[in-house]
Amino acid sequence: MSTLSPFVLLPSSHARTQDQFPTASELERQLRAKIRGEVRFDAASKAAYSTDSSNYRHIPIGLVIPHDELDVINTVAICRSFNAPILSRGGGTSLAGQCCNAAVILDFSKYMNKMGLVDPVGRTVHVQPGIVLDRVREAAEKFELTFAPDPATHSRCTLGGMIGNNSCGVHALMGGKTVDNIESLDLLLYDGTRLTVGSTTETELENYIAAGGRIGGIYAGLKRLRDMYAALVRKEFPRIPRRVSGFNLDELLPENNFNVARALVGSEGTCAIILGATLRLMKSPQYRTLVGVGFEDIFIAADHVPQLLTHKPIGLEGMDGHLLDALRKKHKLEDDLSLLPEGRGFLLVEFGADSQPDADQHAKDFAATLKSLPAKSTCRIYNADEAHRVWVIRESGLGATAVVPNQPMRWEGWEDAAVDPAQEGSYLRAIDALMREFNYTSPMYGHFGQGCVHMRFNFDFESEAGVLAFREFIDRAADLVVAHGGSLSGEHGDGQARAALLPKMYGPELMQAFREFKQIWDPDNRLNPSNLVDPHQPHEDLRLGADYKPWQPKTHFAYAENDGSFAAATLRCVGVGACRKQDAGTMCPSFMATGEELYSTRGRAHLLWELMQKEVLPGEWKNDQVRESLDLCLSCKACKSECPTSVDMATYKAEFLSHHYEHASRPLFHYAFGRIDRWARLASIAPGFVNAINNAPLIRNIIKSTLHIHGKRTMPRFAKPFMRERKKSQPETGKDVFLWADTFNNYFHPSTMRVAYDVLTDAGFRVGLPSQHLCCGRPLYDFGMLDTAKEYLLKILDALAPQLAAGTPIVVLEPSCASVFRDELTNLFPNDPRAAKLRDQTLLLSEFLVKHAPDYRPPQIDKKIVVHGHCHHHATQSMKDEMQILRATGADVQLLDSGCCGMAGPFGFEADKYEVSQTLGERVLLPAVRSNKEAIIVSDGFSCQEQITQNTSAKPMHLAEVLAQSHQR
Repeated sequence: MSTLSPFVLLPSSHARTQDQFPTASELERQLRAKIRGEVRFDAASKAAYSTDSSNYRHIPIGLVIPHDELDVINTVAICRSFNAPILSRGGGTSLAGQCCNAAVILDFSKYMNKMGLVDPVGRTVHVQPGIVLDRVREAAEKFELTFAPDPATHSRCTLGGMIGNNSCGVHALMGGKTVDNIESLDLLLYDGTRLTVGSTTETELENYIAAGGRIGGIYAGLKRLRDMYAALVRKEFPRIPRRVSGFNLDELLPENNFNVARALVGSEGTCAIILGATLRLMKSPQYRTLVGVGFEDIFIAADHVPQLLTHKPIGLEGMDGHLLDALRKKHKLEDDLSLLPEGRGFLLVEFGADSQPDADQHAKDFAATLKSLPAKSTCRIYNADEAHRVWVIRESGLGATAVVPNQPMRWEGWEDAAVDPAQEGSYLRAIDALMREFNYTSPMYGHFGQGCVHMRFNFDFESEAGVLAFREFIDRAADLVVAHGGSLSGEHGDGQARAALLPKMYGPELMQAFREFKQIWDPDNRLNPSNLVDPHQPHEDLRLGADYKPWQPKTHFAYAENDGSFAAATLRCVGVGACRKQDAGTMCPSFMATGEELYSTRGRAHLLWELMQKEVLPGEWKNDQVRESLDLCLSCKACKSECPTSVDMATYKAEFLSHHYEHASRPLFHYAFGRIDRWARLASIAPGFVNAINNAPLIRNIIKSTLHIHGKRTMPRFAKPFMRERKKSQPETGKDVFLWADTFNNYFHPSTMRVAYDVLTDAGFRVGLPSQHLCCGRPLYDFGMLDTAKEYLLKILDALAPQLAAGTPIVVLEPSCASVFRDELTNLFPNDPRAAKLRDQTLLLSEFLVKHAPDYRPPQIDKKIVVHGHCHHHATQSMKDEMQILRATGADVQLLDSGCCGMAGPFGFEADKYEVSQTLGERVLLPAVRSNKEAIIVSDGFSCQEQITQNTSAKPMHLAEVLAQSHQR
């Protein structure tokens, strides 16, 4: 690396946050008068859409979420009258900056996400731009068809975005890039022209030109462009599987049928707005077998890709040992990592067939040939379950490596180059040498079967020297790619990250051709300007930058993994959008219910990050728009475990609310729900009397109105606490265990406490109980009442001193209470050794029985058991032990992928949250309960049980009740 940079520092995004579109207010007014969908020019919406998954940040003029095509047409017409630029956006997961701009953003994902019927004969389907890829694939699979390109973001990326980027994924090896799978595009141009384009015969081309008008002019311009540059395109365009950089001018060649639709794929919204697309579907291998192959290092693995490709796999992925190291350091997928063969460089080779025996045989034949490879290798053939787990490892690449404990953050910026697979080993060695020169490190993973390698570097984007070193590095890296006959981008597109480097790859004549192509479609340069043609520089408009100086407020939580900085904690979100999935897991329930970016983990993280900049969002902790966004967060903690970078929105919400209401009055229901342990303790003196009052029609309505409780919610019934009951006699010998008396089971469901006490006693343990009223304060965190929460925890640490000193296991029945001890406790008291002891000694009942009672055998149950795991159980522990105990009963046990139940403590009781709560419950959980009327429904969480009992006739049981029931038979 040279000591004197050939580049100069350019303004970061912070230098431009005050830039204003002069007529934004009038533009907003006219849009609101005409658009049926949503028009949002508020600070929070602009903050949430100011970046994507890249290093760049542009504050948009405003946001339009169109309801239909007419909304799009009207938006463009109104923007045109103001000369306002427009940016089309789907899932917002682009890594090169092409999804953020100082423009009016059209977000198609919320409403324009429909599709037509699959044509199984013609193997096509028509879609709107906002539809998520997985919805298309699910519909196609009913006919044993698929849309081949499948990037790692398949659960949330939209087809419009895939077309804009020319996305690829694992199975592009089988069926090509997005460009290879587009039949036609329905377009809207900035000047209002509408047209549908696809392949074009010479006769059709001449007819279009002869018809004249704007469309005739477009075709005439494209024909002239083709004729002028055809020879140069044929000569200079890299002939590799993953040439994604630049415009697809090769699709205009006669041998490619003058395919205008495919020429526009990968144009990143710079030429036209996509209103719809007809996709080409292909046969989907219904049976697949995956083989993992391990090599000494990733370079040797890459060397062998061409030889492995001769076996005709449908997917061939690579990853190095650094990716696995990152997952281990984050304690993610640890059980799954053992599935990989020995080595530090891995290739995942997938075979498809019409039957499982055929696929298995193909894999076995392939594995047998590995012995003849020049380099030593190890391999493993996976069954279907194992293959799924291994694919999760591969798909975790970006998020797993972005934020790693005790390491600098890693960034995109040179993450997507592609070469011919025959050049892959050479390229990787060359880029590795360049990395060493710059003192950079990066994992290597990606689509090795097509020569596309993904990387994330420890770039320094916070100092002038670091920014300039980054710029010099990518300049020289581009030279390496070009020298290897490759493409700067292999699927992520160029955007701001790479567009300025395109002259290295294409030269001045083809760059002029690109400029002319853009001018044919968008002569006024109003569609996603400064991308691809006349672009901003890659080290310009950085989200961080040498002038990045975020606000560093004093906090309650320690944020040890982020060096004690709340600002650094909000930076953990790298925009990959895993919180926008809607079909599996728990994260993010509020997005699943609303489809709203502001109610996703990513959207909230972006708002909090922007709050720390003090540039777009005013008011610091008192900002009401940030509070409104967080208000719909269910504090499920799923993001802490499911987010690839472990964004912890439940903690951020509690932190924000604690300061938001500092020296200010709170709503009454904060006190009513937040301090429920106090009211429950008082009610336990005469629970029958209190229940009667609560359920008297007039009083009940007054209470609900006063406490903002929805009219359809039923008040939970208080009970005589278990702590006041006479207990079963204890064994004289046996190990000690301490049974925590949480507020919910002690004062509402004492039967659960009773049977848990019996189960532990029958298992031979001496069960200790609290001698005073204690509460972990779980509901306090929902409202940010952290000073009170800390008081509760300090009282507990004092009260449990004997148990902590003795190392006595502490069994907690309520998962949300266990999560306080396992999570919040040490984040609030990082330097108190008692807090660490309580965290480590806290166990759920199932965990305790598995770890401390290995000889425990529950009697057999001859019924089906349907299990719904509490969000905090999934997030801070694991359902593994729970399932092991239940399956030991011999029952048919089904664990639902039901996500959040929607009740989430007080959330589901609040009047303005009821609809969201019910939507979440009806997504999976409640229908599953209703369809399993004869089954035992197991749900350990108090709020989960409330959601079930208030919406079905079922009587859910805690694990302890199931185990006690079996003992009684």
